Amino acid sequence: MDLKTILPAIGYVGIFAIVFAESGLLIGFFLPGDSLLFTAGFLASQGIFNIELLAFLCFVAAVLGDSAGYEIGHKFGRKLFHKKDSVFFHKENLEKAEQFYEKHGKKTIILARFIPIIRTFAPIIAGIGNMKYSTFISYNVFGGFFWAVGISCAGYFLGSMIPGVDKYLLPIIVLIVGVSIAPGFYHVLKDKKQREAILLFIRNKLAFTKKA
Repeated sequence: MDLKTILPAIGYVGIFAIVFAESGLLIGFFLPGDSLLFTAGFLASQGIFNIELLAFLCFVAAVLGDSAGYEIGHKFGRKLFHKKDSVFFHKENLEKAEQFYEKHGKKTIILARFIPIIRTFAPIIAGIGNMKYSTFISYNVFGGFFWAVGISCAGYFLGSMIPGVDKYLLPIIVLIVGVSIAPGFYHVLKDKKQREAILLFIRNKLAFTKKA
């Protein structure tokens, strides 16, 4: 996905919509949140966007998106766990977010901001669990600020300070995505059964390749 080309085309409205959807709508888990924010910030350093307006809109979208997710969870509750899987919904993602929430408690609303997929479903789980809304919104605002404003400003300042940084934009985005998904991999690999299942899958793939 060439975000350097796509983001100027969709503009502020498109960026707002993507950040909003990924922050709490069930269909938003596949969207490129971290890389989008960083690239948008970088493009702001090149004069394509205004960084103050961009950071503000991303922050508002992140907070409103999480609040929408909370309302979805609060309204539909445990019924969501009985919803059939589809292209845009996998019950497994909801279960992973619940496990993460059970482990980290209220901090999940902040920590999940930096973990793809979990960040989409965490506010929904908070709504299902009837977290007090005044508590939820304080964590939501805090996490939304550090994620949306922090990453977009990081892209802006890096683009402003390092000459020719656009040559290294793709590797930097890959690094950001790698760092953001690392906690998820760590969480999976900690589970012995999941670790053994992954190793078995790799062995089977290697065996199939050798036979071919």
